Amino acid sequence: MHQVLAINPGSTSTKFAVYNGTECVFTQTIRHPLEQLVRYKNIVDQFSFRKGVIIDALVEEGIEVDAIKYIIGRGGLTYPLESGVYKVSNLMLDHLREGVMGHHASNLGGMLADYIALQIPNAKAFIADPVVTDEMDDVARFAGHPRFQRQSIFHALNQKATARLHAKKMVKNYNQMRLIVAHLGGGISVGAHKNGRVIDVNNALDGEGAFSPERSGTLPVGQVIDLCFSGTFSQEQIRRMVVGEGGFVAYLGTNDAMEVENRMKNGDAKAKGVEEALFYQVAKMIGEMAVVLEGKVDGILLTGGLAYNKQLELYIRNKTGFISKVFVYPGEDELEALAINALRVANGEIEAKEYNPVH
Repeated sequence: MHQVLAINPGSTSTKFAVYNGTECVFTQTIRHPLEQLVRYKNIVDQFSFRKGVIIDALVEEGIEVDAIKYIIGRGGLTYPLESGVYKVSNLMLDHLREGVMGHHASNLGGMLADYIALQIPNAKAFIADPVVTDEMDDVARFAGHPRFQRQSIFHALNQKATARLHAKKMVKNYNQMRLIVAHLGGGISVGAHKNGRVIDVNNALDGEGAFSPERSGTLPVGQVIDLCFSGTFSQEQIRRMVVGEGGFVAYLGTNDAMEVENRMKNGDAKAKGVEEALFYQVAKMIGEMAVVLEGKVDGILLTGGLAYNKQLELYIRNKTGFISKVFVYPGEDELEALAINALRVANGEIEAKEYNPVH
């Protein structure tokens, strides 16, 4: 049975797990206090200390490290790629270090996988379905002016894993289905999946689509232009309005969806209005993706942390039930999704791809 080490570096934590086949035999989340992180100028500078904590934890747990032959990290901001499992290469590592599409903790995923694989005889390093997964139809790239182009940056790992899980439960082939998948978490992305490809999706990173607990989503562009030239705010302040301090944070002072739900239940009219607006915008995005799929939709899938919210589920069912049946897969398990992708390679179901981006 194949053993897999899955690694998911976050902004203030490093999560990793060892799988024996599909069984998780060890998992751990190591938190990194802010005072530990501020010593580093940028994300990639954190590589040295993060690599040590993983190996130390495995040894302390008594894991037979040399038995792990597949190490897979969360895919970072490389140049855009089609969905799939990719071998970590020197070119990929260079692009992750450079931050060719931006700097994010996920850039450490491939770097950590590569380092650990080099410590183990015959081990191999991979990433899978990075956030820059790009399978958009050309028509979907037009933004309205040649200086701008819509980008595919979304929760590809969880969207793809949820879609494949649903297809398996329906005893169907994901590559022959038309699905709308809504990842509902700190960021929100809604994708149109057609025959195994996400042919249209909002840029969930920096301001497109529905607002979320901490992101603004699409803003009125004229008002944004006026704000940018008002002399009141810096570029960084405005960027934080879009990512990190938008959505629930801006309206209600919290990114905790459970807190917003409780405030709503306790009669907070503002919380109720903001929460319903989020529901409304998600439903509207699902409608847009139904048009992309020409109304031929095999299922609407809700996933991510907000998918636990029964009021959201009911709202989406009422608004979009005429399109297709709604299925709920609450939460997300990126470590399991990574491990499953590695096992698909180990079991010969797919071949790992070479990193040869076209940009």
